[in-house]
Amino acid sequence: MKEIIRTLKPYIPEEPATAVKERLGVDRLVRLSANENPYGTSPLVREAILSYVTHNDANYYPDGNATDLRMKLADYWQVQPEQLVIGVGLDEVIAMVNKTLISAGDSIVVSVPAFSEYALNGLVEGADIREVSADFETGQYDFSALVKAVDETTCLVWICNPNNPTGTYESVEDIRKFVAAVPKETLVIVDEAYIDFVTTVAVPTARALLDEFPNVAIMRTFSKAYGLANYRVGYMMTPLELANYIQTIRLPYNLNTLSQVAAEAAFDDQAFLARTVSQNAEERAKWEGLFDELGIHYYKSEANFIFFEAPDADADGLADAWLTEGYQVRRGQRDGWLRLTIPMAQDGDVMRHILKQFMNK
Repeated sequence: MKEIIRTLKPYIPEEPATAVKERLGVDRLVRLSANENPYGTSPLVREAILSYVTHNDANYYPDGNATDLRMKLADYWQVQPEQLVIGVGLDEVIAMVNKTLISAGDSIVVSVPAFSEYALNGLVEGADIREVSADFETGQYDFSALVKAVDETTCLVWICNPNNPTGTYESVEDIRKFVAAVPKETLVIVDEAYIDFVTTVAVPTARALLDEFPNVAIMRTFSKAYGLANYRVGYMMTPLELANYIQTIRLPYNLNTLSQVAAEAAFDDQAFLARTVSQNAEERAKWEGLFDELGIHYYKSEANFIFFEAPDADADGLADAWLTEGYQVRRGQRDGWLRLTIPMAQDGDVMRHILKQFMNK
């Protein structure tokens, strides 16, 4: 066994909703701890899935190349189909990147707080994880410090934009300047899992950098704004040579047919995506307005969640107050802080009322 494995803690999934409801005696649990889409999934997805299972059995393996989905994405993003690495969620893509690039003694640079999978997969491959703290007041990346953390051992830098868990957005120009300042041998991956929720910038994606630099890759997912978390579809646009190397370790038939069918249908329903983004932005503004009113420290979000400091740093107290009424938020990412997935309007009204009551107590 790898020695590093002995030191790592396994991922502990959230308690099943049915168990939570039974334990708390509530009829309904609204999970706002995993940044899922509360508005559901495009009806086109249901239609496509039902059509497929009605006319097909499951005795054949799926298209191992995900050809139809690959061609649809390549056409939209104007990349060669072979530049796409498609995985079972971005978790698999992240794992494949680390397996391909990282050897013992290499380093990875990441801003913290960050998505835990970046460091975890690097550690498994023997990398030195160099953490650079984001600005505490704003949650924004400290790009100058990130540049200083990169040296000849650095194979990979992760930029999550908007960042998880802070929700903060970094401009394409700031990312461009950062990439220009690091060695071309260092791959910079921009994880845009939440980019669809950005509403203050006309073109928020860093896709253009893929054409400008030989060491940039862009990741996207269908789990968030498209509402396909259960189908697990993520992909990365990357330089052709790197994509070819990663494909050599990709498991054959990694993405099942139902996931491919669902992703294609979801991608075709841009109206559903637009409604989701609009509703999320409207509700996000209500939360930020209340936090401003109550003097609660939070990070300006461009995602479908908000990261904030609980009143009197009593994160567990507030989380429990919400949970008692059937609302589950994310704890444990920073002492005294919580991450709240933006709920639908009616749930937001109830939760904001609970927050005010909590503060009055």
